[in-house]
Amino acid sequence: MNATRTVSESGGLPAHHIDAFLDRLRTAHYSEVSLRKKRRVLCVFSGWMKNRNIDLIDLDESVTARFMNRMIDASRDRVQRARPTLRQFLAYLRAEAIVCSPTLGGQSEIARIYRRYLDHLRQDRGLAKNSLLVYGPFIRDFLDSHSANDGTILADAFCAVTIRDHFLTYSEGRSAEYTRLMAVALRSFCHFLFLRGDTARDLYESVPSVRKWRQSTVPTFLTPEQQEALIASADRSTPTGRRDYAILLLLARLGLRAGEIVAMQLDDIHWRSGELVVHGKGQMVEHVPLPSEVGAAIATYLRDGRGASASRHVFLRRLAPRVGLAGPAAIGKIVCQAFARAGFRPACRGSAHLFRHGLATTMIRHGASIAEIAEVLRHRSPDSTAIYAKVAFEDLARGSRARGPRREVQYDFDP
Repeated sequence: MNATRTVSESGGLPAHHIDAFLDRLRTAHYSEVSLRKKRRVLCVFSGWMKNRNIDLIDLDESVTARFMNRMIDASRDRVQRARPTLRQFLAYLRAEAIVCSPTLGGQSEIARIYRRYLDHLRQDRGLAKNSLLVYGPFIRDFLDSHSANDGTILADAFCAVTIRDHFLTYSEGRSAEYTRLMAVALRSFCHFLFLRGDTARDLYESVPSVRKWRQSTVPTFLTPEQQEALIASADRSTPTGRRDYAILLLLARLGLRAGEIVAMQLDDIHWRSGELVVHGKGQMVEHVPLPSEVGAAIATYLRDGRGASASRHVFLRRLAPRVGLAGPAAIGKIVCQAFARAGFRPACRGSAHLFRHGLATTMIRHGASIAEIAEVLRHRSPDSTAIYAKVAFEDLARGSRARGPRREVQYDFDP
């Protein structure tokens, strides 16, 4: 009650808009505890707006960014809690036409560049949404690091020295995979700038090379026994356990990628024909058989675990808002939790992919050809599957060592 009175008296944000916003979240199954926290954030934000004579009609990302910068001095934890609330509230106001949606011309310079870069990746390069989520943050960090407070790009941002120094600074102490992805993103951005005419030449060579030996190691994988232990660890007496059980089966039996599971829609399951439509990498769409065990697990979750939601995604978040999983990292978290329940050593990055490697390894050890594995894993390039041949070679070498040293055979030849 006090929170509502504070908002209405502040004049920064009209109380009825905040009440309507919270009612909308309440219908999305947010808890009352979460709603109270969000109301407190909006109260503080409203008072901040009033002190600076900022009207509701002027509210946009630049205003919330200024508020966040002020809050950082007080508490970074508070910033992390406030950011999603303000983002949701602004989206609600725009959806209800209370404030205007941003036009490209009204955005800051770095926001326009970033949006056009993502459009380039999506439309010209054909990258899927999950790929944008991987490469986009690297470029956003670069733009934020080389811009003024008003969102304009610094004069020396798009030069070879700046790009190289940024890469060397932000890759220090990072893993080889993180560094490689940053290099790929920055080279792509350099090419984009050259195509736009922002640079006189393509500056991709300013990004140092990151060496990655192809097929240098045998892929890490889960044995069939380990996979079964992880699957059995899901508590199917709870809605979350039924969801996780179905996801683990999709990983183990079909070798689906984490992003493919996240993207699954209700219409992708063809129950009568026993098929599943998979939206794979590179915007590829393929039909794969749906094993009865997997289909039964999905059906059980849909009937007794998923609950009502306007979302068409098969697998939903456990907590509000009841929408599809945020991304592949959510699948990785589910797998890591299964590792903990099963008493296994915590998996490294890419834990969900261990199931995919395990499926391929089991197939090759049962006599499947590389071509058959490529078909099951839906690889477009033979190089992607060739690494599993190393598993067969390692098995042969291990068997040879177990039999002891090779006996030399003498051959007699007639003169």
